[in-house]
Amino acid sequence: MSFVPISESRVGSGKQAVRAAVTDHLTDPEVSRVVVAPTGADGADAFLSLVIATLMLAERLDVEVAYTPPAATRATRIYRLPHGSAAQTLAEHGSARDVPLIRDDAASVLVGVARHLGADDEKLHGETYVDSEHLFTGEVRGVQIEPLPHAPGLRARVIRPIWPGRWHLGRAAQTGGTNIVVEREGTLTPRVLKRSTFYRHHVDMKLVCP
Repeated sequence: MSFVPISESRVGSGKQAVRAAVTDHLTDPEVSRVVVAPTGADGADAFLSLVIATLMLAERLDVEVAYTPPAATRATRIYRLPHGSAAQTLAEHGSARDVPLIRDDAASVLVGVARHLGADDEKLHGETYVDSEHLFTGEVRGVQIEPLPHAPGLRARVIRPIWPGRWHLGRAAQTGGTNIVVEREGTLTPRVLKRSTFYRHHVDMKLVCP
């Protein structure tokens, strides 16, 4: 088994730079595992999602992914992964297993948390379904979406000011409306959409887990 590091300190966090670095490593047929090493907890999940998205677009999800953030992140909590030195040990000696890969219709991968929000700090106006289950119709603060480490693949709930909505589990969460903006791993995309869907990719990712 051949490991290659994808280090944010060397590659940077820009989309094109990350994709170029991962693609370059994939030219070596001996590479079977990438070790994703962000520099800090802030932006770490976004860095991981870029690496996995590159593997997905290259149709190389046979390559295993190990994650070594220096501190806990939303993704480490979801997938029950260690951080720091324990994560490095796992990356070197652990085994990978198939885990649902959650992506959206913009070919971005979700490993932590996403939100469907209303543009310009307004309420989200529209409706959301998880598979065939209805979450809301009308106006809400937003919808929170997270991947699951197991089937069916994701969960979503309505964001409320005091008591959060009940989680709904499924393979896909789709929001349609008049003023949707998407926040992925803490970064807001300014483009206003009429529809956004997060869903389970037809191929799982191979994640190194305890």
